Order: sequence, then C-alpha cells, then structure tokens
Amino acid sequence: MFHRRSGAHQPAGEDDILRALGIQPELSRKMGGFGNFAISFSVICILAGGMSLFGYGMGHGGPVVMLGSWIVIGFMTLLVGLSLADVVSAYPTSGGPYFMASDLGGPRWGWVTGWLNLLGLLGAIAGIDYGAAKFVGAFAQMQWGITPTDTTVMIIFAGILLLHGVLNSFGVRLVTLLNSVSVWWQLGGVALIVGALALAPVQHQPLDFGTYFYNDTGFTTALYVALIGSLLPGYTFCGYDASAHVAEETTDASTAAPRGIVRSIWVSWVAGFVLLAGLVVSIQDYAGTLGTSTGVPPAQIFIDVLGVGWAKLLLLVVIVAMLFCGNAETAATSRMIYAFSRSRALWGYKHWTHVSDRTRTPSRAVWLAVAVPFVLALPALWSPTAYGAITAINAVGMIPAYGIPVHLALRKGRAYRPGPWTLGRWRKPVGIIAIVYVAVITIVFCLPQSSPITAESANYAGIVLVAALGIAWITWLTRGRHAYQQTTPATAQPHAALLSEDI
Repeated sequence: MFHRRSGAHQPAGEDDILRALGIQPELSRKMGGFGNFAISFSVICILAGGMSLFGYGMGHGGPVVMLGSWIVIGFMTLLVGLSLADVVSAYPTSGGPYFMASDLGGPRWGWVTGWLNLLGLLGAIAGIDYGAAKFVGAFAQMQWGITPTDTTVMIIFAGILLLHGVLNSFGVRLVTLLNSVSVWWQLGGVALIVGALALAPVQHQPLDFGTYFYNDTGFTTALYVALIGSLLPGYTFCGYDASAHVAEETTDASTAAPRGIVRSIWVSWVAGFVLLAGLVVSIQDYAGTLGTSTGVPPAQIFIDVLGVGWAKLLLLVVIVAMLFCGNAETAATSRMIYAFSRSRALWGYKHWTHVSDRTRTPSRAVWLAVAVPFVLALPALWSPTAYGAITAINAVGMIPAYGIPVHLALRKGRAYRPGPWTLGRWRKPVGIIAIVYVAVITIVFCLPQSSPITAESANYAGIVLVAALGIAWITWLTRGRHAYQQTTPATAQPHAALLSEDI
C-alpha cells in the first residue's frame, strides 16, 4: 500500500527539511525509529485505556460491543493513521497536525487545528494520570484497606504529574529509554495477565460469551448502545500523533515518524484484542464485577480468578504501564507547546520556546504540560462527572485534529507533494474513508451515554468541542490573526523540491 521513493541520490538531511520549512533546528536529534514508535505505542497504552474503560464497556453493550467495536474502530483508526502518516512524512516537525494544516490550508486552519490538538493533548494527560491515581487508590484499598477519597486521589494525581515533569526535564534520551521499556512492559503485561487468567483453575466463559449483549445505559436501541459503547476503543486509540511531535528529535524522521504512527496502531490493535478477550472470558460474576467495591472491574476479575495476591501484582503491572503512558504523553504535549509557541500562538510564547542548554529539551514547556492538566482535573473534587468531561477533552480534541490535515492534503490535489513515505495511489481512497470516519466518530463521542439525561449523567463532549472551537475562533480574532506567524516560507515549492529528491 505504501512505499518509500527510490532512485540514485541520497535523501536531504532532516535538518535541511526543517530549514526548508522555515524552522531553525534546536532540539537534540537522538531518537531512533524504535523510540519514535515506542512513544506513540506508550501513549495509546492498551493497559491504560482498555483497563480504565473496561467497566464502561461492560455496561454499554457488554462483550459483543467491546470486542466488536475494538475490531472495527481499530481498523478505521489504522486508516486514519495511514493517511496522517502520509502527511507527517512531508512535514516532520514538532508541530504535528497544526503545522501541516497551516501550510496546506492557511493560518486559520492551523490555528484551529493547533488549539484542538493542544487541548486534546492536555486533556489526555489529565485523563491518563487521573486514571492512574484511581488505580493507585484501588491498590491501596486492597493492600492496606485504605478507602480512597476524592482528595487523596487528587493528591496522588498531583504526585504523578510532578514525577512526569521531573522525568521529562532530564532530556529526550531518558524519555526514549522509558518509552522503549514501556513497549516490552505493555506486551509482557498483556501476556502475563492473559496467561495467568487463562491458566487459572477456574471456570471460564464459553467462546460464545463474546456475543453476549448487556445494556445498563437506560437506552433501548441496541445500535445506539453499540455506538456509544465504542468509546472504549475510541478513547484508547488516541495519541499516536506523538510520533509526529518528536519528529525533530528523530533520526530519518520523514520515514521513521510515519512508520512509528502506523506500527503503534496495528500492534496496539492486535495486543489490545487479546487483552480484552482474556478479561471477558474470565468474568466470574458479571453484576458483581460491574458493581465491584474496588471501583475497578478488572481488579475484581483478578481477585475472583487469581486471588488477592495475584490481583495486587497484576494491578501494579497496569499502574506502571499507566505511568509510562502519562510520561510519554507529557513528552509529546511539551513538544506541541514548544512548536505552537514558536508560531506565537500561546500567550508568553517567548517563555515556552526556551530550550535547555544542557538537555536541549523545552523544559519550561514540560512544566506547563503538567500544570494545566492539574487545573483541568480540579473539578473532580466536587463533581463525579468531571472525569468524563476530561476524557471528552481528549477524544473530541485530538481526533478532529488528525482528520483536518488529511482533508486539506486531499483538497490540494496534485499540488500536494508527499514525503518519502507515501500511500501513493491509495492516498485518496484511504483518506476519504478516514475523513468520513473522523466526522462520524466525533459525533458519536458527543452523544448522550446514559438515560435519563441529568446534570450528573450528561455527556459534556459536545459542549467541550463547541467550547474548544469557540476559544480557537475568539483567540484568532483577538490576537491570532495579528500575532500568529507560521514559519513556512511564502511558497512551499523549495520544501516540496527537497522532499522529492530521489534516494
């Protein structure tokens, strides 16, 4: 489907490509192809998304929706990833989707895409690390009998954010090492969890249990329940743009970054299905698991099948995976803040573009990337629906940001010049399907998820999306159209010519 251009000449250097885009290279380019794949795989983190929303899936359609939607959403996400990877190859910059949109469609497109992507990334950190804090609370309850409160969860959450700020301040080499470990930790964790559950001497559910439908939403239409149940894979398959955000720190980024995106999706797709299937067939008491006192249904499955000792061990495996995930997301978000500030899009942009002389890392952007998610999560102290709103910020911010540059690249037609990694003749059909999917899944994420609809049960994703677009438009009118300075030259031809050199 995709190919790398071949020929007699050597490719242009990655720093030369950046300069052709109007960007002065500043960051340390010490990340290899595996490290680039590892950051996106770590951000997707099937042990985070799959576990934290497993209970949601049980109540919103049950096993048939969880497993079926994982297959469908995973495939559609792969198409989006392929299309986005094609554009990333032509624009291997830390800005990611916003920079592509700005060059392909103009500054207003870039501005809106940037704000959507940034809010989505910040919401992702808040959602991942707050979810990790809740899992830590569940572990504390199992280990020491401490019942976690909203306040203790918030304190744990703050500690996790602080840890990620410190780790990301040490430079890209440590981040790359941690992400590489994360890959094997996740894959090994899936193997350990599924293997332990499968070999346990208990009664497992028959294979046809995968067709069991369970509806605890209050809605009566099965198709509607299946749609809203797809939030589990939809939320999990986010964040693969991380490979683009660290492109300026990746060797051979024009090829390594798109490969990192695609590989992270299909590996997560396969491993995630194995994990969900292993959990589903190990459910001993459906109602008891869904209403577990731990607040974490997978933990109840571990307890029922393996006992408390093994449950604690496996829960620790999941918690560490979540910490890896949040750390990788912090790295990606800090690079987005750095790049967006470089285009003068954020207030105090000069401050956030600072690069440490010692680590060649945007250290101030790192700390902003952990400070804002803490503020976003504070309402969880008073409202049980706040965590759902945080999740909504992630999903409805990031997914549209992936589709916009794909749409703009297709709109340019033959004027669009792909990079060395390209879908070729498949770019248009795959891109069209990807754009339609992005539009549909964004709408689905905004649908009510339970009935009756009250202030506590309402889905705030639509409000979040409208608010994000409103903020983007207002800030564009008030300062963006005057301050925003896209670094792309007046003509994209020098860049296109550079990328078109044969290898």
